[in-house]
Amino acid sequence: MGSTTDPPDYYELLGVDRTASKAEIKRAYRKLAQECHPDINKDPGAEERFKLIGEANDVLSNPDLRKKYDTFGADFRRVPDDADPEAWAAAQRMQERGGQAPRWQSDVDEQAFQDFLHDLLREQGRASAGRGPIPGADQRANISMSLEDAFHGGQRSLTLGGPFGDRTVGVNIPAGVTDGQTIRLPGQGGRGTEGAPAGDLYLHVTVEPDPRFRVSGRDIEVDLPIAPWEAALGATIPVEGPGGTTRIKVAPGTSSDTKLRIRGQGMPAKGKEGDLYARVKVVVPDAPSDEEQDLYRRLAETSNFQPRSNR
Repeated sequence: MGSTTDPPDYYELLGVDRTASKAEIKRAYRKLAQECHPDINKDPGAEERFKLIGEANDVLSNPDLRKKYDTFGADFRRVPDDADPEAWAAAQRMQERGGQAPRWQSDVDEQAFQDFLHDLLREQGRASAGRGPIPGADQRANISMSLEDAFHGGQRSLTLGGPFGDRTVGVNIPAGVTDGQTIRLPGQGGRGTEGAPAGDLYLHVTVEPDPRFRVSGRDIEVDLPIAPWEAALGATIPVEGPGGTTRIKVAPGTSSDTKLRIRGQGMPAKGKEGDLYARVKVVVPDAPSDEEQDLYRRLAETSNFQPRSNR
């Protein structure tokens, strides 16, 4: 039987007290997630720590999960939702007296798991010889994806650990899934006993930051570099979004930081698609040629434009 390591404490992972507020947890998570994001931190352990930090945030930001975690500790996901804390503790003591503490790693066989559930329910006074099958518990897991994957959706495979070993489930990611969204997979949670139905699997989605885009809800913003003459004269310019390339008209006299909206090109959703916003950035040549400099001088001599006057 392989050795196991104690799971990390979620509060210690985020560096917060057990009495921390939801806002304090959110601030701690954002700071650590930025420090440990694999695109920024190239340390070999950064990716695993990034995942653990996300898991800790998911649990401690959810009042129900946090209460369950505070009550039952690291095994909280394996505890039936209606389990009594005192009965759970009694069942643990009972298992320990038998020389085998209840663990939920993959080296626990299925029969031992079923026996333990039966003993737990019997301690609660809820199980009897005629109790019958026990439905599987709901489970939760995290899934991370790029913005483009979230935009297009599609099939993904996800490997989950469990008391009976790892298992792989197929996940249909809906197009336009957003950061923080939860996807429910009926019947993909914990196994039931004696033929009872399995629980549901709930996937918490994390959309990884993309340096090209800024996302707010279903709206997406992208910078649009344009030349001075395009800003002055107007132009039709290609804009790159997560869904591909589209074209937008820039009106004559457009200034930097002007936001141009492309309707319905944000994150997709049935009947409520977001918009794509192109924020104009007027860019001048780094090293203009002699001819370009001459043109700029002629423009300066003939133009009455005063950019620093009150307009």
